[in-house]
Amino acid sequence: MMGDTLDVVICGAGAAGLTLAIELARRGVAFRLVEQREQPFHGSRGKGIQPRSQEIFEDMGIVDRLFAAGGLYPVSRSHHADGTCTDAAVIEAAPATPAEPYRQPLMVPQFLTEAVMRDRLAELGHRVEFGHAVIGLEQDANGVTVRLATPTREQTVRTRYLVGADGGRSFVRQALDIGFPGTTLGVRAVVADIVLHGLPRDAWHSYNEDDPQRRISLCPLMGTALFQLQAPVPLDGDVDLSVDGLADMVRVRTGRNDLAVLDVCWASAYRMNARLADRYRNGRVFLIGDAAHTHPPTGGQGLNTSAQDAYNLGWKLAAVLKGAPQPLLYTYEQERRPIAASMLGLATTLLAQAQRGDNRRGRDVQQLDLAYGESSLTLPAEARSGRIAPGNRAPDAPLQGAGGQRVRLFDVLRGTHWTLLGHEADRGAAPSRKGLHVHIIGHRGDLRDTQACFADAYGLHAGDWLLIRPDGYVAAVVDTPRLAALLAHFERHAP
Repeated sequence: MMGDTLDVVICGAGAAGLTLAIELARRGVAFRLVEQREQPFHGSRGKGIQPRSQEIFEDMGIVDRLFAAGGLYPVSRSHHADGTCTDAAVIEAAPATPAEPYRQPLMVPQFLTEAVMRDRLAELGHRVEFGHAVIGLEQDANGVTVRLATPTREQTVRTRYLVGADGGRSFVRQALDIGFPGTTLGVRAVVADIVLHGLPRDAWHSYNEDDPQRRISLCPLMGTALFQLQAPVPLDGDVDLSVDGLADMVRVRTGRNDLAVLDVCWASAYRMNARLADRYRNGRVFLIGDAAHTHPPTGGQGLNTSAQDAYNLGWKLAAVLKGAPQPLLYTYEQERRPIAASMLGLATTLLAQAQRGDNRRGRDVQQLDLAYGESSLTLPAEARSGRIAPGNRAPDAPLQGAGGQRVRLFDVLRGTHWTLLGHEADRGAAPSRKGLHVHIIGHRGDLRDTQACFADAYGLHAGDWLLIRPDGYVAAVVDTPRLAALLAHFERHAP
């Protein structure tokens, strides 16, 4: 039985599907979020939330909840054969700056991250439909007919768009016959959430880092009483994931009899893959997250890249559903597929380093420098001396309202709108438009750069205008004589 046509059906309620659902809910889109699991995923798998993801989660209204749920990464403690140990920072430590308010990854086990997202979704009036599996799809010029297996019956729904957020074995991707080339990396590993007594929780402990057959790491999971066990295992053969099996692995690989594994809350043995879908779109069906790319876990890129896929696609889908030109949707694959390709390369390189015992992580994993300079959504700039380039992430900056109150630039950008900033410019030059918030930064503007942080981050000249997309990336930078070109660029992509 078919009811009214939905705007979007999202298949899969992991981090990618939940992010997309929140973004659509914020924009009043009619959607359903279906998940074939009977209940939420309960493992820690993707536990690192990188600084750029923290910024998007701030916009979504959940970053403080995530900080409350998790914590910062502990030091890495290498245990040596002679009984000594060495502590080192896993993460390149960097203090927050006005332009980059988040500079360290946050550790939140994936099941807690997704719980925070489900709570936010509930506030927005939506929920996950568990026990609902997509078992068929057919599309035509006007929409997609989706067959669902539900706990009580088979159901057919009609939707304008379908999004596959259903993981590396994606039914949606396979139904569309989209290729998923790449490599199985010749590494098989165990990851498990265990109750472990005998190790202090002030460090991420590793043993036998230079011996792939005996390596093991035990990381305290922030926000829980658990440890995450990670260990390579032989490519073939059964792995005993029981309490006794993992207790034996811990004893043999650490050489310690004083460590007790009391419970296994979740465990998985998996082969690492690096794969990238040939296409992210087929007609009215899109792929996001692990359905479009799978990464080795090194560097904590998978969950972050997946959430940012959804953050990119969400505002574009909503805009087109409200009347924006269809070509806006082409920019999703145009922007996100090259990002995934580069992240796959980075994670694979970090895996090779980890196999040599080097687990250090630098700025390249933080995703603050990702840009969309080649996108058709980016208005090419004339040669200019400013620090900010079209396609770049828009930095934060502390400002002051004309009434004297403090305000962050991220506060100004937060929401579902586009933003036009004029630097020491004439407000009258930019007439108001639906969906575009206009602010003037300068001595006659509604915002003041009293600490010169905006000037430091952006390097604009008097009379410059900056157009910022709903997802916090710069779409255009022009001087006043080219303002009409900037406004025309906005009109081409707005509802």
